[in-house]
Amino acid sequence: MSSKIVNPVGADLKAKMKRGKVVSVEDAVAVIMDGDTVAFEGIAGSVFPEEVAMKIEEKFLKAGKPRGLTIFYCSGQGDGVKRGQQHLAHEGLMAKVIAGHFGMAPDIGKLVAANKVIAYNFPQGMLSQMTRDIAAHKPRTITHVGLGTFVDPRNGGGKLNSVTTEDMVELVHFDGKEYLAYKTFPINVAIIRGTTADLDGNISMEKESLFLTNLPLAMAAKNSGGFVIAQVERIVARGALKPKDVKVPGIMVDCVVVAKPENHNQTFVVNYNPSFAGEFKVPMQSIPALPLDERKIIGRRAAFEIGLNNIINLGFGMPMGMASIVAEEGLMEYITMSTEAGTIGGIPAPEGLNFGSSTNPDAIIDMASMFDFYDGGGLDVTFLGLAQVDKEGNLNVSKFGPKLAGAGGFINISQTAKKLVFVGTFTAGDVKYRFDDGKIVVEKDTTIKKFINQVEQKTFSGPVAINFRQQVVYVTERCVFRLTPQGLELSEIAPGIDLQKDILDKMDFKPIIRKPIPLMDERIFKEEPMGLKEDLLNIPIAQRVTYDPVENILFNNFEGWAVRTRTDIEEVKARINSICAPLGKKVKCIVNYDNFSIVPELEDEYIKVVKYVVDKYYESVSRYTTSAFMRMKLGDVLTRKAKLEPSLFKTEKQAKEALKKRK
Repeated sequence: MSSKIVNPVGADLKAKMKRGKVVSVEDAVAVIMDGDTVAFEGIAGSVFPEEVAMKIEEKFLKAGKPRGLTIFYCSGQGDGVKRGQQHLAHEGLMAKVIAGHFGMAPDIGKLVAANKVIAYNFPQGMLSQMTRDIAAHKPRTITHVGLGTFVDPRNGGGKLNSVTTEDMVELVHFDGKEYLAYKTFPINVAIIRGTTADLDGNISMEKESLFLTNLPLAMAAKNSGGFVIAQVERIVARGALKPKDVKVPGIMVDCVVVAKPENHNQTFVVNYNPSFAGEFKVPMQSIPALPLDERKIIGRRAAFEIGLNNIINLGFGMPMGMASIVAEEGLMEYITMSTEAGTIGGIPAPEGLNFGSSTNPDAIIDMASMFDFYDGGGLDVTFLGLAQVDKEGNLNVSKFGPKLAGAGGFINISQTAKKLVFVGTFTAGDVKYRFDDGKIVVEKDTTIKKFINQVEQKTFSGPVAINFRQQVVYVTERCVFRLTPQGLELSEIAPGIDLQKDILDKMDFKPIIRKPIPLMDERIFKEEPMGLKEDLLNIPIAQRVTYDPVENILFNNFEGWAVRTRTDIEEVKARINSICAPLGKKVKCIVNYDNFSIVPELEDEYIKVVKYVVDKYYESVSRYTTSAFMRMKLGDVLTRKAKLEPSLFKTEKQAKEALKKRK
């Protein structure tokens, strides 16, 4: 058992809990002993136990204790000035830090750079999942996340300075594939945060904007024989909390601290926003359009990579501007935005210190579960920042000389999304542009290059992405690159940009160039909206109906297709005839009905065409749509009017599997 259970300070504290688990913050932090591993909850200022952190700092500055702590946290915690993990950034107080991000607590970064503390930077998602593994006494957290990056043991193993020598991650193999195994460790004290506690220590989180890892972190400490401190804003009587509202059961909480209101704001920016917490949804006024500058141009070009019904992640910084672009182009109802902190749907908050929260989310789940979804390939596309890029397509966003930002969720997200879109200016520093009739002109440039021979630290590995068969795009205001097995290829150039002067002379390496280089769409550089919604929905029939001769499969992509006239129906019939008639054999067919719509008066005519092509050309057919309502409606129409087997599925994968099983 840990000293937390048997030490006299802990025993004395328990004696004070005669009327429940509520204690003073002074009594709570007294349980932290020299050399303890102390874990904190929070991201930026959301769900961070500020009052407890302040008291630990105050005690250390007055009494020199506690000393030699190992500080563990998953996400960036702080405001970059004085709050959050900045309270713990004192030589002597902190001996070791294991964290996902350091940019919000720059004073810790200074201690790391000066070799004053042992320091590791690991992927945020892996650390959140590790809290569950610690709770379950698993010896390692095993994942492919981190391969080829600076956390790979072949590239440093996440060590951040020369005094950090212990290996905490190792390379392992299963079924002929490489994985990383991160060492777990006991947690002596977990400091979590909720909204309300009862006298038994049951914790609810109704006013918090996120759940993060509160529950697994508490479990990890308790099962390590450790101590759990919960900061809340109010206390209720025993039995007052509904069981389903309890996010951390009282059996996992040792003591509760009631914070002062100023130390328990919802985030470091807002006192309380009910739309962040899901209390209710607020009317969404139009999101202000961005001014026409390099940031908007980058966001606009990046938006061309969005597909209908995509599940999207927006990274910190420049990618947050994508929400404005999506709103301006009328695409909000056709995509779902998410954050690694656990929000699904709604609009991710643009302010840095609100990062992770979302306005009007459809759901809020815990962070480890969100990363399970991400790591398993649930993300269709992510938009992440671009700082340094090299000729292999590697990126660095985590370390620049003595300045330590950390990886955060970047490694998890960039190694698991189906499509990666890295966004950022082509060069760094003070650059001025002029926008003139669909063109961009560089009026003042800089000598600070972002595209260099070798990145300082690999936060993203281009070769690993090629091996994982990910689509990778690098979008700047001057040009667009794509990652190929041979390296970075210049795939588009902005109108008005000089290839040699504005691009090649500003790079340390020459990208792959295949002439002629296509121009970026000139709509990107004009004031008015680009009409992306129409582009996505109004796909020509020739592109919607395609044939794979190898598999003998006809693909009918009716996603987002709005049938409004008889001409629409005649065009699709003619297209199917033109492909299938010359074949002299029947084909298998897969039909995508996501976001499909048809005016009621044309339903009978459409069904006649469906029955015609099924009888004449199809050996078998599978249809799919993610909409349960559409499956029900189509099933009824196909069965009742066309006398056909609906063969309706939820996903393309299910439809393909069903097709393979049919003779």
